[in-house]
Amino acid sequence: QVQLVESGGGLVQAGGSLRLSCVASGRTFSRYFMGWFRQAPGQEREFVAGMPWSGGITYSADSVKGRFTISRDNAKNTVYLQMDSLKPEDTAVYYCAAREGQVPGTRKSSYDYWGQGTQVTVSS
Repeated sequence: QVQLVESGGGLVQAGGSLRLSCVASGRTFSRYFMGWFRQAPGQEREFVAGMPWSGGITYSADSVKGRFTISRDNAKNTVYLQMDSLKPEDTAVYYCAAREGQVPGTRKSSYDYWGQGTQVTVSS
């Protein structure tokens, strides 16, 4: 049974930082592409960042480029999203997701597994 469990969300002031973690279990993810998405109230869930579990090129949405960084720790079966220079518009529930295959994807419908989400709130 595949499980993705996010943590690390919280309340932070604008300009601050948070690091989200996603612990993956239930199978070997070496052939998966891992993504972070977010969903603000009344908005569609949108792609934030992604990378192949095996490593290599990372991908980021234009809105977070230069501020957010995705990485993973194989030994801990964990994917991270380091978020710096946070803005109030980054406020959302952040989700970790996995899709089989290492082709990058930004459409939420292409992902097979999802975590439960973690709330990030950025105050001005």
